[in-house]
Amino acid sequence: MGFIAEGNTLAWEDSIKYLEYIREHGVIQLLNIIKNNKDKVTEDFKWGDEVEYILINNDNYKLKLRANEVLDLLMLEEKRNPTTVEHLWRPEYGRFMIEGTPGSPYIGLGKQLLKIQSSLKSRRENVEKYLKPNESILTITSYPRMGCKNFTDPQGEVKGPIAESKFLPDTVINPHFRFSTLTANIRKRRGGTVSINIPMYRDKNTPEYLDQMCTYEKVPPIIDDSDNSLSDISSPSNQPFNIYMDAMGFGMGCCCLQTTFQLPNIDDARTVYDQLAPISPIMLSLTAASSIFKGYLSDIDARWTIISQSVDDRNKEELGKIPLNNNKFVINKSRYDSIDCYIGSKSKSFRSEYNDLDLVYDKDVYQKLIENGVDSLLSKHFAHLFIRDPLVIYSDKIEIDDEKNTDHFENIQSTNWQTVRFKPPPPSSSIGWRVELRPMEVQLTDFQNSAFVVFSAILVKAIQDLKLNFYIPITKVDENLKTAHKRASVVNDKFYFRKNIYNNTPNGSIENEYELMTINEIFNGKGGDNKGLIGVIRDYISTLDFDNETTELVNKYIKFISKRASGEIKSISTWTREFVQNHPAYNHDSIVNDEIQADYLQRCLDISNGTIYDSSIQGDKDDYYTC
Repeated sequence: MGFIAEGNTLAWEDSIKYLEYIREHGVIQLLNIIKNNKDKVTEDFKWGDEVEYILINNDNYKLKLRANEVLDLLMLEEKRNPTTVEHLWRPEYGRFMIEGTPGSPYIGLGKQLLKIQSSLKSRRENVEKYLKPNESILTITSYPRMGCKNFTDPQGEVKGPIAESKFLPDTVINPHFRFSTLTANIRKRRGGTVSINIPMYRDKNTPEYLDQMCTYEKVPPIIDDSDNSLSDISSPSNQPFNIYMDAMGFGMGCCCLQTTFQLPNIDDARTVYDQLAPISPIMLSLTAASSIFKGYLSDIDARWTIISQSVDDRNKEELGKIPLNNNKFVINKSRYDSIDCYIGSKSKSFRSEYNDLDLVYDKDVYQKLIENGVDSLLSKHFAHLFIRDPLVIYSDKIEIDDEKNTDHFENIQSTNWQTVRFKPPPPSSSIGWRVELRPMEVQLTDFQNSAFVVFSAILVKAIQDLKLNFYIPITKVDENLKTAHKRASVVNDKFYFRKNIYNNTPNGSIENEYELMTINEIFNGKGGDNKGLIGVIRDYISTLDFDNETTELVNKYIKFISKRASGEIKSISTWTREFVQNHPAYNHDSIVNDEIQADYLQRCLDISNGTIYDSSIQGDKDDYYTC
């Protein structure tokens, strides 16, 4: 969830007078970071993963709202043994969510790769020690009936003072002050509850206005004075075959799989950041695992847009609906979206034409960074982050030492949730420059999650060592992110991708450098010299001198990903749809009722625990590894 501190948080109306101060000192802190670390070199390739879990009641398959109690017990182990603890545990947005990471970074590749899956298995076991007999944890991206009647244990009342949601009780929010303040302040800043709208899957018996009928017992026009988004017949919320959600919890209550990599220096980190940006939408589609929202089959396969809409704090001026008066910028994206500019200025493969988005950035911040020796590309990147307001201000952490602290910078940085994050070193630390890969959806099993963790780590090293070039124009990356959400995009759609990923001195028209490809072509190649990413990774692995055990396991992971890309192994989203559509209680009306959800979640539990093996999403059993 990013930067979390202890202390008292300010409500939005009390924060307004400090916004400019936080931004001003955030820039000062950033400049101190760069000054102190611009020449920093870290020799070891250190990296890690982050997996998010949900807690459910096995008896009724409701979300169990006591993850914070379990987390307190897990974190006691860290307090007792801070340097030797095997896993680290952190709060996430939902009171039903837990975030787990390795206790210390992985170092390098080689035999280290044998530890990933055992670490994930051990994390599950660690959590399970503190669960009650009728509780389980699951790695699923989205809880299917989030926002339906009585979906939590214990039950909560909707229309609470924090989210003011018609569907989610405030009790789903983690009790740490950061999360409730973030929720309320986004709502207040934008001038109303968030409005999340996604297409519903149109089955043969699905009514045009199903969601509106279930929520309001009528079809549009719906006039609801408590929600501006519903007062306009042209609004997305009033359209046919639409699923409407109104709270941050719908998005931030989704689970993900993330990886973070420490690079040798700032230039290498900038290069890897750039190269992972075009890969991000591809990885979102490949890991797609969320197709049910608010008890309906949706017509999308991935969570990203739900989160993006759930934290969109832009007001009417910033959306361009009315002229700017109290705000400085019209902003074209939510603060949770794809990146807006490349930053790898020293890379021979970078061309300025790739930054073809009309970047919105704070010119005063940009000028201050330039005056202090920061190059133009990096200055624009950070000046773009600073167009946002700080959302959570701690009353006792306003006036702090800018030489020793980075709280104000992190306040801005950590609430710009983009597909890739460029992470400067923290103060007074041996940690170096890092890059975080953020789009992947969490998978059902430890093997599946390990496969994507290991693949992304090897890919990052290959980018460094082979000087791989994935640059395409930023606007095409944005189009790819939209495509990644489409139903079954992993097998049905095409994505813009670079024709020659070894060409590091490109010239001529950039339009000739890329083309539309299927994910199968991107990963498994198009024949001839085009081996695809799988071929590139296999060739690279052959140069790394892995022992037989490591090579065998890594090949299993790579084979799994290759088959997922080809469609031989189904995505979790596709498998979920088919489960619902083949369930005897499904009426082909897009509704996922309690009975269907119970059977679905039980099947997920059985697969996660190894009770059932489903080759359609796990592949051949001989190619699967359990530790």
